[in-house]
Amino acid sequence: MPTNSLFPELAGMQASDNGAQMPAPPAIFTSSVMRHRESFQPVVPCHPGLTRFISMDLSQGNPVFSPDVYMDLDRFCAYIDEMVGTADFGIGGYGEDREMYARSSVFDGSGEPRRIHLGVDIWGAASTPVSAPLAGVVHSIGMHRTAGDYGGTLILRHSLDGMVFHTLYGHMSAAVQDWSPGAVVGPGDRIGFLGAPPENGYWPPHLHFQVVLDMEGLSGDYPGVCRRSEQERYLSNCPDPTPLLGFEPFPASTILPDGASS
Repeated sequence: MPTNSLFPELAGMQASDNGAQMPAPPAIFTSSVMRHRESFQPVVPCHPGLTRFISMDLSQGNPVFSPDVYMDLDRFCAYIDEMVGTADFGIGGYGEDREMYARSSVFDGSGEPRRIHLGVDIWGAASTPVSAPLAGVVHSIGMHRTAGDYGGTLILRHSLDGMVFHTLYGHMSAAVQDWSPGAVVGPGDRIGFLGAPPENGYWPPHLHFQVVLDMEGLSGDYPGVCRRSEQERYLSNCPDPTPLLGFEPFPASTILPDGASS
């Protein structure tokens, strides 16, 4: 297992929030990530020019993605399989307004329901390996078994250009429980696998990948979906994680939604 001595950027980093290390301001974080973009390792297996992605639209604006589909797990899985088709992965969803969260009371609670997605989803086969895009320390783990929740969850804590931030990996297999807070992870190290229902929260297999600048004292969990009225605050604390993926999701190898290659 790697140690902090192998990754100087992690020197002195704590696994949990202690108030001494301030989260990165959103604009500075984005600028720093873009500077280092070429150095990040792929979060899922990816071979440039060979691995194919399809852009997925699961918003309420997609007339085909109806309650008849997403309220039934078998039909939901079949829909995702059909959409991904001959591609390797489906991808998308950051900031998307999704009515599909009506499928679980996890997103309803009291008052306004949560519908705005705060991460990027990568839809693929169960047991697909997931890797860390850059060096980090295990912040916390969670196993959220309620239908609609995260299932296996791993949160890593990183330092980049002296700024601290976190990456969250949701809908993983139960293997995340093999990790312990404080464990050091190197760039490209395997951290888990895409889970299958029910260990992934009863979803079609996929990775929910999210950046969280400030964990706000939470451990093993952070909202991956927020209320529409709160989206400005949450999207600021959870900026677009696409530059951290370790690959360009929409190069020439992308398959467009109509089936034609770009």
